[in-house]
Amino acid sequence: MGKPQFSHATAESTRGPDHAPLLVSETFTSRQGEGRLTGTDSFFIRTSGCNLRCWFCDTPYASWNPSGDRQSVESLVDAARHSGAGHVVLTGGEPLLSPAVSELSRSLMDAGFHLTIETAGTIDKPIPCDLLSLSPKLADSTPDPEQHPRWSRLHEQRRMPIATMRNLIDAALAYQVKFVVGDRSQFGEIRQVVDSLGVANEDVYIMPQGVTTAAMDAAIEWLRPLAEAAGYQYCDRMQIRWFGNRRGT
Repeated sequence: MGKPQFSHATAESTRGPDHAPLLVSETFTSRQGEGRLTGTDSFFIRTSGCNLRCWFCDTPYASWNPSGDRQSVESLVDAARHSGAGHVVLTGGEPLLSPAVSELSRSLMDAGFHLTIETAGTIDKPIPCDLLSLSPKLADSTPDPEQHPRWSRLHEQRRMPIATMRNLIDAALAYQVKFVVGDRSQFGEIRQVVDSLGVANEDVYIMPQGVTTAAMDAAIEWLRPLAEAAGYQYCDRMQIRWFGNRRGT
């Protein structure tokens, strides 16, 4: 998989006036556990902060209760160099929230890393990367309106901007579209989103909802046949099988 070519003018256009550090929840070296690059040794940069609130979020320390330390673009690129990995995953939370994400993305690619950006696709921002990993949030992801009235309303308003997602896909060198599925009834909505985005079925990855090996095993029985019958890729969450549901993996 090659890298996109940016002219000097294009690269400069991604620079903002504010080079403030990014709020980073954690960085770690592990293996990519999801999608087409599963098994690839990777350095992960998890930014903190999110404009959505999925009720099942497995990284609440980067969304519901965002925490972390301010780190500069230079320090993050340096940490990636020292990781020994050739692949960097920029994830969150929602990494596109940060004003410095375009500068970080460009700096990582200029340093020779293969870069994946994982995003819910709700923010249209110029982000150079080798692989756009788009994760649209289905209706089932919305938090309970009685427990979280404000976030339930905002999440529902923000979760599915098809035009923004389409812009991100059109600007990407390569992409994958990942859906977290907890019930077979969600496949109707998935088909609608896939059709609206105009993406190929083979670029769609279906992942089970759950954070245990037992949940992954149970999902394979019913979810994998449904995904394959629709022409989608079934995508286990291998980091849970390898390491369990814990930070730094």
